[in-house]
Amino acid sequence: MKCRTGVSWIMPNVQRRNSARRGMVLGAAAAILAAGCLSLAIHADAPLTETDYQRDPARMIEAYRHVEAASVSDAEEQLLHEKHYMSHRMQAVFPTKFAGTALTVLLKKEENKDPDALTGMLTAIDSGGPGSVYVMKVEDGADFAGMGGLMGTAMSSRGFAGAVIDGGVRDIAQLKRIGFPVYATGPVPSTSVGHYRFSGVNIPLEVDGTHVEANDIIVADQDGVVVVPRARAAEVLILAQKLDFSEHSMYPVIEKLHSIVEAVKQFGRI
Repeated sequence: MKCRTGVSWIMPNVQRRNSARRGMVLGAAAAILAAGCLSLAIHADAPLTETDYQRDPARMIEAYRHVEAASVSDAEEQLLHEKHYMSHRMQAVFPTKFAGTALTVLLKKEENKDPDALTGMLTAIDSGGPGSVYVMKVEDGADFAGMGGLMGTAMSSRGFAGAVIDGGVRDIAQLKRIGFPVYATGPVPSTSVGHYRFSGVNIPLEVDGTHVEANDIIVADQDGVVVVPRARAAEVLILAQKLDFSEHSMYPVIEKLHSIVEAVKQFGRI
């Protein structure tokens, strides 16, 4: 019978112990990773709360880009018992959908020969940035273009979400070419230069009969334009998301049952 030397029998035992340790470490790491992934999945699936949106305004704005203007309007009517949407007069130059924060501008009607009368209107554009919505009130401005291709190009280059003009708009071909969304009362070829004076930026306005303040949230799609007071924005968003989900869930039920009456009974929404 041969005796094993120290090296011949110790080394295999050491290797087995090291292998066992590595297996335990790898197993523990895999367990931690799996638990982390599960936690992330649960967190990702959990609906955000009003508090979550208040803490993260950028995330709230992004969420508003995915709800319909009609659902936002309904949510405001239910929560605030007020009208916060603009009328059918406010039309998009092309079908669009956007959401962002209001940067308000007022032009007052005044015949003038002052070359700087509208400088503040342009400076306001340069003060905005990604996600801004240029909201302009042009006094008695249905037949005057509050903005055109030059201003639209500047806004687009600065990352504005869009513009809402209570007045006319021109250079439609350029706005369509660059894909910059604008709502206005209609296209007109005229200019506001010499007929208007800049009267303020980020001030409260009545735009097409709807109150708008700086940093209010503007939601626009093919149904129209809705204004959300910033102080109630998170609360309105939560309800708008629920209304959106309910309505979208009704479509397949209506198609299946061939009955809107039955769908309304199930979901309680119309």
